[in-house]
This record gives sequence, structure tokens and C-alpha cells, in this order.
Amino acid sequence: MDVQIAPLRSWDDFFPGSDRFARPDFKDISKWNNRVVSNLLYYQTNYLVVAAMMISVVGFLSPFNMILGGTVVVLVFTGFVWAAHNKDILRRMKKQYPTTFVMMVMLASYFLISMFGGVMVFVFGITFPLLLMFIHASLRLRNLKNKVENKIEGMGLKKTPMGIVLDALDQQEESLNKFTDYITKLKE
Repeated sequence: MDVQIAPLRSWDDFFPGSDRFARPDFKDISKWNNRVVSNLLYYQTNYLVVAAMMISVVGFLSPFNMILGGTVVVLVFTGFVWAAHNKDILRRMKKQYPTTFVMMVMLASYFLISMFGGVMVFVFGITFPLLLMFIHASLRLRNLKNKVENKIEGMGLKKTPMGIVLDALDQQEESLNKFTDYITKLKE
């Protein structure tokens, strides 16, 4: 299946006003995770644009450190995902505690980058855009169009870059997992 770029959502939809934002229910981690995954998939192109603007500014100010930081993060993430596929304990941790897994990747990247002296570039060029994405995805309430688009992505009818990253992290919506498990059982 070919990878498709998700459409850029209107900025009025992305930042609609305070009535479409709410604090997540911290007691129901599964529901919060579904909201974050759903928003990451739906607004992925908007997140990419915001991150690209921040990375461009930091990259303009310090191009070598930005390239170094991006390369280190990609290599560390790839190494952690590979290790998680080969070690059961890491696989379980990645599935049950995705935030911890991403934090481990970021901390390992931070320590490697600190050896080269590019810590501020790492903080503002890589970590800050990720933090903004996570905050927006956590606070933005989902709408019906958001949910329908994510079902299509989850059923495998459409594959997007964020879907590939979330698959690498073993993060999909819970109800979608149940649905795909049911379809798989029917096929067998």
C-alpha cells in the first residue's frame, strides 16, 4: 500500500477556540491515549507544518547542530524500535507505556547530543515541537470527521506517515484494535 499524505486541515479547525479544547481525563489513560492517537493521525500535516517552521528557524540559526540532532534522534528511535521488536520486555514496555518509551528515546538522544554540545538546538528544535504536538493532541477534542478518518487509516485502507510512526510505537486506537482483531478472526 502506498503512503498518502493527509490533507492539511484548516487552521480554524486546528485552533477552533477554547470550546473545542478540554483537559483529558487523567484517570482513564486508555481514553486519553485514544484522543492523542486520533488527533496525531487527523492533524498530522498541521503538526508537520508547525514543526517544520520551528525546525527551520532553529536550523537557520545552527544548521550543523540541527542536522546532527535530527540524525541522532532518528538513529536512536530506529535502534529502540528494532530492540523492542527483538526483546519482549521492551516490546511490552513500548505497548503499555508509550510515553516512557518516547522519553527514553529522547533522553538517550539528549545524552548523545550533549557530547557534541548541541543541547539547546535539541531542546528547541526537536523536543519543543514534539511537546507542542503532544499538548495539542491531548487537549483537542475529537470530532466526527476525525473519528471517521482514523477508522479508515486503522483498517488499512489508507496509510499515512504518522500512521507508520504510531504503528512502530504499537499505538492504535483501542476500539480499532478490537475491530481489526474481530475481522482477523472472521478471516480465519
